Amino acid sequence: MQKRPPVPASAQVNRSYLFVPGDRPERFDKALASGAHAVILDLEDAVTPAHKLTARVAMREWLLQTEARVWLRVNPSDTAWHDEDCKLLELAAVCGVMVPKAQDPAALARLASALRPEQSIIPLIESVAGWFDALALAKVPQVHRLAFGSMDFMVDSGIQGDGEELDAVRTQLVLLSRLAGVLSPIDGVSLAIDDAEQLAVDVRRSRRYGFGAKLCIHPKQIAVVHNGFTATAQEIDWAHRVVSALASNPLGAITVDGKLVDKPIAMRAQAILDEAPTGSR
Repeated sequence: MQKRPPVPASAQVNRSYLFVPGDRPERFDKALASGAHAVILDLEDAVTPAHKLTARVAMREWLLQTEARVWLRVNPSDTAWHDEDCKLLELAAVCGVMVPKAQDPAALARLASALRPEQSIIPLIESVAGWFDALALAKVPQVHRLAFGSMDFMVDSGIQGDGEELDAVRTQLVLLSRLAGVLSPIDGVSLAIDDAEQLAVDVRRSRRYGFGAKLCIHPKQIAVVHNGFTATAQEIDWAHRVVSALASNPLGAITVDGKLVDKPIAMRAQAILDEAPTGSR
């Protein structure tokens, strides 16, 4: 079995992945300045067929002169644009590729073999077939995390709702990611752009289910996403009390808030403090 390359240190802290239409090069630098942890230049859904070629040309020009590192979302492998899109992956500014409609592990492996060792792949699970093959997709070399294309998945599956209707799908993606040894997956987009309250609810759900990041479609969403993946003041306070209780009585039975603290609880508390903002630790 081919050894999986190490996860880039930068990828381990990415919480937000911001899509930018590939035919709007004037927005590329603005996206980089938005605070998003990762920017995805999108040649697929965000670009109409009539603009695919001009978008690719403009993107190449920008990629050749930027010092930034960005992701590309290419068109699916069964389209006429895919091969030319993938030629952009040769450019130094491209740190990785997001593959839409991912459902063929062999095709993904062929793409991986053409990448530089430091480049990564994010397969978008957007179909029922992709969901059933998610484990095999996650095990392809240079795949470091999966992403959930929830809107397209709803269309393909016939499921009518992005809430509890997709609970089983989300849970399985988190578990399969853990089994494959990749980072926790990226949850799908929220259509709430001007409704920060609804977006916050969506992000908290993603975190509860074990997702580690979220796809974004507008810079307005970035701050809410980052805040949603940060431990709350109550969680940090609880974690401090657990760690303090263990330190005061390392050999005896410990309870916090009337509940026994065993090893998994202690590990969870320490993980919260490790991820908390520096001033809160």
